[in-house]
Amino acid sequence: MFTVLWCYLRNAAFAPEGGPDYGLAADLTGQANHIGVTLEADLIKQKLAENNGGYPALGVGQTSPRVYAELTTDHPVDLCRWQVLNCFAGRIGLVNSGGGSAGVGDLAVAVRTAVINKRAGGMGLITGRKAFSRPFDEGVALLNAVQDVYLDERVTLA
Repeated sequence: MFTVLWCYLRNAAFAPEGGPDYGLAADLTGQANHIGVTLEADLIKQKLAENNGGYPALGVGQTSPRVYAELTTDHPVDLCRWQVLNCFAGRIGLVNSGGGSAGVGDLAVAVRTAVINKRAGGMGLITGRKAFSRPFDEGVALLNAVQDVYLDERVTLA
């Protein structure tokens, strides 16, 4: 038996009115991941980071300014890599959420997320709602496309 721990940040305080959703910030989600692995989860599930700078923007907690100036960039792979690093430097696997099903464009979003996750050192992608809320053939095609990303040796660590 193993434990998959959802380490999402779900609180309206992370998304100030008119501002970005820092519940998707690499620094804050990375800290949530670190807490999850410290609790001895076997696998961490996290939403793909979309931004950074949650600590300084929200005025909570603290981290080194080097996190923003030297250790990460705004590139999606770097943001996800920060999430992986906070999982005991990848010793505990990170799987990213595939997100809800939006219909058109789900295949492209799933493949993009899988590429980012793999290039950052992640272990996989949860595609549940994107795959299972559509006709069978389309769902299988989406799952096969994501699987192809992880099997393709040309998609390597960035």
